[in-house]
Amino acid sequence: MHLRFKTIRFLTFLSCCSLLLASCQKEVHISLASSPAQIVVQGAIETNMPPYVLLTSTISFFSKVDLNTLQNSFIHGANVQITCGAKTVTLKEYSLDTAGGNHFYVYSLDTGSINNIMIGQVDSTYKLSITYNGVTYTSVTKIPNPKGLDSMWFAPPLFKNRKTPDNALELFCNYTDPDTPGNYVRYFSRRNNEPFYPSQLFSDEVVNGKPITDLALPAGYDHVTDANQDSLLYFYPGDTVYIKWCEIDKGVYDFWNTYNFANNAIGNPFATPINVKSNISNGALGVWAGYGSAPAPYLVVPH
Repeated sequence: MHLRFKTIRFLTFLSCCSLLLASCQKEVHISLASSPAQIVVQGAIETNMPPYVLLTSTISFFSKVDLNTLQNSFIHGANVQITCGAKTVTLKEYSLDTAGGNHFYVYSLDTGSINNIMIGQVDSTYKLSITYNGVTYTSVTKIPNPKGLDSMWFAPPLFKNRKTPDNALELFCNYTDPDTPGNYVRYFSRRNNEPFYPSQLFSDEVVNGKPITDLALPAGYDHVTDANQDSLLYFYPGDTVYIKWCEIDKGVYDFWNTYNFANNAIGNPFATPINVKSNISNGALGVWAGYGSAPAPYLVVPH
């Protein structure tokens, strides 16, 4: 009987606690205000290539994202100019057809004007100016003089797991960093007839002026449509591989470095929040990037 009395008393205590907690509950309604749309800039100029600029506006977090939404996010009718030294060119907006009847819009050189030509040159500085809805956004980037790789070769991956294909090979290189500080690199890889896909970033903050040996260069891939990194980071017998090694300035490095970090942190509850560092003025998002690209050497993966 004594044990039963204790049990009843304990259950009564739990009931009282439950009633107390229930009485403290309060329904909270949180109203999330819509933020004003911001302009997003994705522009670049590369050695021996014309400039291009994509302009879009941000999409609401709660919006339904589909091809129609993305197409409607493009910004039309902006005044986009590039200045290098005493020369200024005005870019023209082009509409490009895509599959499914959608359109892709980009600002680039007006091919109908012989005086409106500008091609990227090393050691040159380029100012971007965008005027839209009465607001002007600016950015400055430089095309650094690139220093290419010393050597490249293929070898079995240093680290494998059970998902790594048996015939996968990793690309390695030797690289000597220039003795001047402030060298930043973003490289792109191309496999066979694929486009060039961006891969990794490098900074000389630790290795300034030193030779770097046996550096692994993972393959770039389409992060939007491809997800199987266990096979896409490698190369395979018979592949023709091109590497485009690009010098970039610090503003471009900071943008892509913070962008990659934020992108990789999506869905990770333990990741530290980070703001992507834009190099565009007046609150615009995105990047205006100069790429000092070395000639893209190619290798054929041996069988």
